[in-house]
Amino acid sequence: MKTDADATRGSGTVENRRMLPAYEQIKRYVVDRIADGTWKPGDTIPSETELVKEFGVSRMTASRALRELTAERVLTRVQGSGTFVAPRHYESTILEVRNIADEITARGHRHSARVLRLETSEDAEAIASLDLTAGPVFHSCIVHCEEGTPIQYEDRYTNPHLFPDYLQQDFTSETPNHYMVRLAPIQRAEFRIDAQKPNATIRKQLEMEIGEPCLLVSRRTWVGDGVATSVQLWHPSSRFHLVGKV
Repeated sequence: MKTDADATRGSGTVENRRMLPAYEQIKRYVVDRIADGTWKPGDTIPSETELVKEFGVSRMTASRALRELTAERVLTRVQGSGTFVAPRHYESTILEVRNIADEITARGHRHSARVLRLETSEDAEAIASLDLTAGPVFHSCIVHCEEGTPIQYEDRYTNPHLFPDYLQQDFTSETPNHYMVRLAPIQRAEFRIDAQKPNATIRKQLEMEIGEPCLLVSRRTWVGDGVATSVQLWHPSSRFHLVGKV
């Protein structure tokens, strides 16, 4: 199967990808082609032999990339038939990790976002939370608004090995949650919910009264065996509540 890798070799995205190990380059290429709609659920992707020729790598390297993508449920492999893009239902998780923009839209309201920070970070606690031994990691701070009223302060650290193009995204038009789930399905997540007073910066961004508590959701999510992101979501208690059903 002919791929379109050559058509994008000069792009900034490909240059970033070339800094990764060879098997990760192949993984990112496959994920990018799925994300941009070139390959759709059920489509056959290039074989190991074709990937070896396209990327100039060993068969072992190509096999590792496809094996890991299969374990991450991005692809499905059928003995004797080939490797296919997994059905879209794999993009959902057994735990509901909801996108704030979708919640707001479902209420018939308008979502908007202010990006306060989009940067690299050497924060030791953040690096440890992502199960990494060294930085930098990616850091974003975003205020999400409903009809212009701030309802969530998102303080997120992201694994740069899983999402190398994170800092190039426009998070006023797509939330980090949506961007990451679109690229790589979440395998598992852990949550903690606390009532906590915000610091002055968060209180100001959320336009809260002094002394008003927040509902704080701390969450880590995994893609494959790696921690994808560690995020704290601060919500004014007077403007937000969590609901769910089992």
